[in-house]
Amino acid sequence: MDRALSGSRRSKGVIMSEVSRGSALAVIPARGGSKRILRKNVRLFAGRPMIAYAIAAARESALFSHIVVTTDDPEIAEIAVAEGAEVPFVRPAELADDFTPTVPVIKHAVVACQELGWHASRVCCIYPGVPFIQSDDLREALALLDASGGDDYVFPVAHFASPIQRALRRGPGGEVGPFDPQYAATRTQDLEPAYFDAGQFYWGAAENWLAEKNIHANGRAIVLPSWRAVDIDTPEDWERAEALWRASRLPVGE
Repeated sequence: MDRALSGSRRSKGVIMSEVSRGSALAVIPARGGSKRILRKNVRLFAGRPMIAYAIAAARESALFSHIVVTTDDPEIAEIAVAEGAEVPFVRPAELADDFTPTVPVIKHAVVACQELGWHASRVCCIYPGVPFIQSDDLREALALLDASGGDDYVFPVAHFASPIQRALRRGPGGEVGPFDPQYAATRTQDLEPAYFDAGQFYWGAAENWLAEKNIHANGRAIVLPSWRAVDIDTPEDWERAEALWRASRLPVGE
């Protein structure tokens, strides 16, 4: 966790760096104080610590010179290093509470890595609770970032299942009405598709993170199939996600 301690843990991180010979930096923010699902980032999901999926996808992508986990939690740090990531610094307490946004956390990590001499023009924030993440998505998003000149962030989105323009509000007595009456009679196939943030990862130029540019206001997106955009915030979400995980790995026909 501190410089001296992380040095004794560095061997697996070095192996990781030799495998993924990219020039970008991956930062996985994984604090220890999850409230809705206790120990969410290291709880076993389908037999592996949850954070292991993010680390594995980053390693398999072969894009990153360093895969860094920023955490305030010793157990998370130990598991992250065992899975092939690096934990070269401790995340400050003021950046590890329930209200800290993502961008300042990644900014702190970028600065800390620069102080270690780890300079990268591209930085990818990968959330730790993403068992459905795929390395190909990381590569596709980076290609879009590079093709766009690197001025925007790039992240995955998925389609809303129903048109948001036809959303309904419900009153205390059960009565319903349209949020936007102008679309009440519009055919759903005539409405513009809408998307939501899949909450898996965000690519951006290092200077964008350092400037704390807003992600959604300065973003481009790749589109994921909706079944891979799974938000896991409650125990029920967790059970549903594990069931989907098992189903997604069944041979065709079963």
